[in-house]
Amino acid sequence: MTRLLFREDAYTKTCNAKVTAISDRGIALDQTVFYATSGGQAGDIGSLKTASGSHIPVATTVKDRETGTLLHIIADGHDLPGIGDDVEAVLDWDNRHRLMRYHTCLHLLCATIEGDVTGGNIAAHKARLDFNLPDAALDKDEITAKLNDLIARNADVYDGEISIAELKANPELVRTMSVQPPMDGHSIRTVTIEGIDFQPCGGTHVKNTSEIGRVTVSKIEKKGRQNRRINIVFEE
Repeated sequence: MTRLLFREDAYTKTCNAKVTAISDRGIALDQTVFYATSGGQAGDIGSLKTASGSHIPVATTVKDRETGTLLHIIADGHDLPGIGDDVEAVLDWDNRHRLMRYHTCLHLLCATIEGDVTGGNIAAHKARLDFNLPDAALDKDEITAKLNDLIARNADVYDGEISIAELKANPELVRTMSVQPPMDGHSIRTVTIEGIDFQPCGGTHVKNTSEIGRVTVSKIEKKGRQNRRINIVFEE
């Protein structure tokens, strides 16, 4: 199993690792700082630095569908390292930090909108959540103002954990109807935004809402009879 260093500290940008397996163009390591695509959050990009000093670009990071192994997908046209090789995994930090800012902001959006989440996506240039709100009249400016007020609270964000039994006893903690939090151990990771939100979540987040920066609701879309999609972008 790969040691997932981003779960221990989402701000770790690099780590030394050993290649443990190769599948097509996917590289498995004994430990990594790269987050694999899941829960709507895009997989990390970056590079693997070899002992010779060359940088092998990682185009994305995913989980193997059959085994769940975390795979660093190497861009086409680049040689692969060998099994047993030592490498340095290096995140594209600017890209990752934007994902962390957006992911944390979507937690604030959950705290702002009363409705079950039916889907979502987090990319480096925008993020969105879909809500089960068949009759709701949503106002972009009002939601934008509420989000920026929450961001301006400078609320601390921190991880915790609950048992699987605790989650089963409190299913309302999971806001998403289509995605369940990772259950690959005896406990489930939780994320608390002090005084604002508490949810099981396996993604990466900033340490304080002030890191998010100001945001704008760029578009609200009607996706079918029940779904309302709220799109968020940074004010830049």
